[in-house]
Amino acid sequence: MAAEAGATAAAGGEGGAAAPAGGKMTMVVGVDESEHSYYALQWTLRHFFASPDPALQQYRLVVVTAKPTAASAVGLAGPGAADVLPFVEADLKRSAMRVIDKAKELCAQVSHAVFEVMEGDARNVLCEAVERHHAEMLVVGNHGYGAIKRAVLGSVSDYCSHHAHCTVMIVKKPKHKH
Repeated sequence: MAAEAGATAAAGGEGGAAAPAGGKMTMVVGVDESEHSYYALQWTLRHFFASPDPALQQYRLVVVTAKPTAASAVGLAGPGAADVLPFVEADLKRSAMRVIDKAKELCAQVSHAVFEVMEGDARNVLCEAVERHHAEMLVVGNHGYGAIKRAVLGSVSDYCSHHAHCTVMIVKKPKHKH
């Protein structure tokens, strides 16, 4: 899976598989356009990156979003599909950059943060990011789908909890009781 050109940006470091900044452990957080993933990122920031002093932040943060391929997003085949794909690709890139821009705003206080857009299925993208960055922890949100919806759509958090080679923290957004 290749990183989108120009989509990897760093604050206080470079993207890629470089050694962790200052010997810090690496934490990967998966984000998408859902409020659940932004909640997971905010929860992570409150609990692991609350100090404005970079010396007190024990982790290097890598925020990753997955951009599906245009062909997989559309699922088109046959005549005319090639005409639509460039428009779908442009829309997917804009969407991914909106996710990264919002994540950058939320992470303003983090001294060592890297932001990446990777093409592919979110399950694979996150597990690959863990390997590439030698992460000690992966944080993902939980959409709260029921068993049937999870079976049909697949669960990123479930897949990562079984396949990522690190600790996986699944952050659930509390349900508000009426």
